[in-house]
Amino acid sequence: MYSLNIDKKGGREASFSSKGKWIIMSNITEKGIYYAKNEFYQLIRDVGGTWNDGKFRPLVALIPSNEHPEIYWAIPMGDYDHRDDGAKKRIRSFLDRGPKDISSCFYHVGKTDKKTIFFISDAVPITFKYIEREYFVGSGSNVRQYVIKNKALISELERKLGRIISFERDYLKSQGHPKFRQHMLSIHEKLLSEISQEI
Repeated sequence: MYSLNIDKKGGREASFSSKGKWIIMSNITEKGIYYAKNEFYQLIRDVGGTWNDGKFRPLVALIPSNEHPEIYWAIPMGDYDHRDDGAKKRIRSFLDRGPKDISSCFYHVGKTDKKTIFFISDAVPITFKYIEREYFVGSGSNVRQYVIKNKALISELERKLGRIISFERDYLKSQGHPKFRQHMLSIHEKLLSEISQEI
């Protein structure tokens, strides 16, 4: 069980303990897996996005934004084996679509500490301010944050994420409203605004 101690002055540092051992987190680790605060999901709703997932779902902080290094593009994750046969069949139907079809990028299945589904079409930008805690694996003195290191998996996630973000930008420009329910670009603008106000 982990306890949490947040630095109230700016949300820049969080501490976690396991059996008396403190682990200090002061920024986002690229490719690290985290849990977001409830306030983050409220932010999504505040900018007009939809987030009805009631699960405490981990996210991988995949790549920093080109517009500000404190913002990371993150992908929500889930346990593939927790899906029933119907859900798995649906996921496979997206993955098997041709590479020119943007919906082939909506999901990815890969290995982390378990067989994992990545919900790439639900990708969100996030800052350290909205991180609740790290996603830990191991036990005792071997407790550590899980960081994705598989190069093939990283390459596919980055490729698909890049296409999703680019598609969303083009769609918003041509249609005047977002394609994806979470309004990822509105979240990004909100985070940029928050950072500028902190300076």
